[in-house]
Order: sequence, then structure tokens, then C-alpha cells
Amino acid sequence: MPEHVTQLLHRWQGGHQEALDELVPIVYQELHRLAAAQLRKDQQATIQCTELVSEAYLKLTGAENINWHDRNHFFSLAAKTMRRVLVERYRRKQADKRGNNRTLLTFEDAIGGDSQALELDRLDDALTTLEQLDPRQAEIVTLKFFGGLKGEEIAELMDLSTRTVKREWAAARLWLFRDLMGDQ
Repeated sequence: MPEHVTQLLHRWQGGHQEALDELVPIVYQELHRLAAAQLRKDQQATIQCTELVSEAYLKLTGAENINWHDRNHFFSLAAKTMRRVLVERYRRKQADKRGNNRTLLTFEDAIGGDSQALELDRLDDALTTLEQLDPRQAEIVTLKFFGGLKGEEIAELMDLSTRTVKREWAAARLWLFRDLMGDQ
């Protein structure tokens, strides 16, 4: 099935709109699983799973000039897009409420550390900095936290060994912990 998804992505990229119609039912369940995993971490989320998938899907399909490499590339971008949707909603909500009812995540939920609370936009800012320093570590964090993937799934998706993913995850967690806790 991964090859089929890749073929559909390439056909869609080549201008065959019917390939998108065939692709949607195949990837929807996986996108829904990724969104549900993320939303379980945020008990104050104001978005439903289906709505998050829909918004991410619209952004993905509306983006032009994406050179879809394969299925893994699609799901990686989907996780990043869900991250963007959630952060944008969070920031809009904060602008409207001026700080009331902030969305706080525990550090344990976010990156596996102590149960200290942090704001979603602070995590996003830290991830943006990490993306500049080490894009692979930032992608692993995004796939794990925003995509809800397990280490083995990330390894397969990124064509890495599980051991490498665990090592990179540990380094990224340490860096994020230092960056986020240093801001307090």
C-alpha cells in the first residue's frame, strides 16, 4: 500500500485530479489517527479531530509546488501542517482572550520530561529554533508530538534505524528541555 500512495501522490502532482479523489480515503484514517493522538494531549482543545484533519488536508491540497517524494513525505508534511493549524488556532485564541484560558501542555506530554506546564506557542518557537540547528531532530519531535507516531513508525517514515531515532529523540528532548526551562 505505501507504493500505491506514492504513485497516487505522483499522479496527483502530475495534474490528475482523480488521483486525489482516490488518495483521500486511503490516507484519511491515518491522518485521523495522527490528529486524535495530538488532541488527546490537549484537554482544552477547541477543535475536533475531524476538523483538524480537514484543515490540515485543505492546507496540504491547496499548497502549490510541493514535490511529493513519497508516502513518508506526505505524512511528515501532514504532521507539520497539523502543528501549524494548532499553533495558529492557539495564537488566535490568545489574541482574542489576552492570556485567559491559555492552552498548557505538560512538559511530560510535550517531550517526555517533568510534568511542568508549558504553552503550545513556546514549544512551537523552540521547535522552530531546533529546525534551524538540527532539522532531523526537529522533524522527529514534530512526528512524535504533533503526529503521535512511535519511534518505530518514525524510523520507517524517515528511513532511519530505530536506534538512531531514539538517540536523536533523546538529544532533542534534552535540547528542548534546556531551551524551554531556561525561558522561565
